[in-house]
Amino acid sequence: MALTREQMARRAALELRDGDYVNLGIGIPTLVANYVPDGIRVMLQSENGLLGMGPFPTEDAVDADMINAGKQTVTAITGAAIFNSAESFAMIRGGHVDVTILGAFEVSVHGDISSWMVPGKLVKGMGGAMDLVAAARNILVIMTHADKSGASKLLDACTLPLTGAACIRKVLTDLAYLEIADGAFHLKERAPGVSVEEIVARTAGNLVVPSDVPEMRFAL
Repeated sequence: MALTREQMARRAALELRDGDYVNLGIGIPTLVANYVPDGIRVMLQSENGLLGMGPFPTEDAVDADMINAGKQTVTAITGAAIFNSAESFAMIRGGHVDVTILGAFEVSVHGDISSWMVPGKLVKGMGGAMDLVAAARNILVIMTHADKSGASKLLDACTLPLTGAACIRKVLTDLAYLEIADGAFHLKERAPGVSVEEIVARTAGNLVVPSDVPEMRFAL
């Protein structure tokens, strides 16, 4: 069975380390805020100007003025700071974000990422992805393994306009966790109930498969 959005966010949260400053992209990455492991303190940054983002609020705690970059209502932890978007992007461009977790349309075996536009479709704006992939020290892409038509999103070369080149090293999909090195995707973990054969069949780019591929875990 493919992972749910919540399971993907829970697995992604295991990549966080105590003291990290972390930017969460729009979509599945925003769910990571709900699954930060116990005993780990991170500062979640939203590019619209919030540092210290907490989990999504309960219904009685919703504040319409407290939102993330995806316009979802959020909470703020003790010690949070609110500032304008120019200062937020200065933080990103200055290399002060340790981890970026974002979605993508395509990722290549060279670590290229396409995430900001599909030609012929409405583009609302670039967002902050280009700045984030250029400046973050550690980037994790979360996305479905294939698009809605069933075509693989893990490719030898991206077909869509690039957001960044040779910047991605880790990819988490609904089927697997992979790392990129030496012009190939290296299969590290598989989703529970998903076979290696299914992952191979759904990966268009060069894929290296070890003799043993462990099932994914969701807790430390």
